[in-house]
Amino acid sequence: MQSLMTLILVLTPLFIGFALPSNPKLTQLSDKLLSYLVFIILTLVGIELAQVQGLSSQLANIGLYVAVLAVLTIGSGLLALMLFDRLSPWHAHKTSQVPKQKVSIRGSLIQVSCVLIGLGLGKLLPTAYLPPDKSMTALLMLLILLVGIALKGSGVTLKQVLVNKRGVQTSLIFTGAVLCSGLIFSAIFTEVSIFQGLALASGFGWYSLSAIVMTDSFGAIWGSVALFNDLIREFFALLFIPVFMRHYPSASVGLGGATSLDFTLPVIQQSGGLAVVPLAISFGFIINIVAPVLMVVFSALAG
Repeated sequence: MQSLMTLILVLTPLFIGFALPSNPKLTQLSDKLLSYLVFIILTLVGIELAQVQGLSSQLANIGLYVAVLAVLTIGSGLLALMLFDRLSPWHAHKTSQVPKQKVSIRGSLIQVSCVLIGLGLGKLLPTAYLPPDKSMTALLMLLILLVGIALKGSGVTLKQVLVNKRGVQTSLIFTGAVLCSGLIFSAIFTEVSIFQGLALASGFGWYSLSAIVMTDSFGAIWGSVALFNDLIREFFALLFIPVFMRHYPSASVGLGGATSLDFTLPVIQQSGGLAVVPLAISFGFIINIVAPVLMVVFSALAG
């Protein structure tokens, strides 16, 4: 019953966001609020992490968890989609010149800085001034609502997403491969259950969401592991999307995971041309819908 309630808490704001009439001003406002909300969430994750007893003695374990999880989740999706591109070639020929856009990791560095600021605040603030217990849940619902509004305002319909056969195939292969990496992660670390491993792998690059869900479900240590795992995917995608695009377009799009719909889309467009954009949008849209459902379901089953 608790898992059902959690799933409802996640999906209801998403459906409300989709149900609201499309309004350019509302979409613009939700995009702006979403960017600020991400900073707040990451700072809160840092505060939660600061409350962990004996944190300094666990930093080595956190680093090991993050390193192994990142290699598994990024590597599995990349290898599976590279094989897909080999067996079923799809060439994204450049249909027009796309303006050069500078690839920047500044945003990712700011996000890491928010976690560090939160960590400092968590150490300095008296207990009475710490955020309430339900803060994470409230922020999660607001985050999903804003994402729903943003997705509706993007003008992309469900029909357009599902009609893109390559996008659907890419998302299914990517999801299956990355979930397999979660199983491998749980086999390597005996303290991690199968469903916890699946939950940790289900972030798909959506660091703000995975940080909240994993912190709520498994504590601040695992919330930070999920956060840094998905941030590493973002770093890796920014650097290597152009490298893989020419010969492995599906794998290149898959590198961005959930961010293929927004943060890494300009890099995808720049390196692959306009022809690859529908694939990226279809893939990113599906992953953005699937990620919260899988994370919540697997987390509930792990509990």
